Amino acid sequence: MTSTAKLETKIANNIELTVPFFCVRNIEISVRFYTEDLGFQVKKQWAPEGKLRWCWLERDSAAIMLQEFATEGHDSRPPLNNPGEGVSICFQCKDALALHREFTSRGIQAREPQVGNNMWVTVVKDPDGYTLDFESATDVPEDTKLSEWNP
Repeated sequence: MTSTAKLETKIANNIELTVPFFCVRNIEISVRFYTEDLGFQVKKQWAPEGKLRWCWLERDSAAIMLQEFATEGHDSRPPLNNPGEGVSICFQCKDALALHREFTSRGIQAREPQVGNNMWVTVVKDPDGYTLDFESATDVPEDTKLSEWNP
């Protein structure tokens, strides 16, 4: 087999998952937000010398990775002023309205659900300003707010 033939070989369904990776200012605060407030669970972690530096969180079939900005050493850099600016992670859900009720019952400030692109959308900001959109399909008219909707 030539090297060209090797390069042309494709693996079917090779890409299995996309996982957002957020650099955060304080990993303890971020992990608490995602686990206690949004219901994620820590599935993997890296804690050299007993200090949590990176983790993989999951809820249902969604995953997210968090790592604190390094403040010392060769890979250190200061946190960005607005790390979440321009970034939205869209979680496709069965029932975004149920998640809105769950989050607000925990005291989380979730934006009132509104229909956009044929989906109910409720938005939450994480402690570093990342935008988390929780969305579910609907046939309710565009721009309808939950408070205006009478099922």
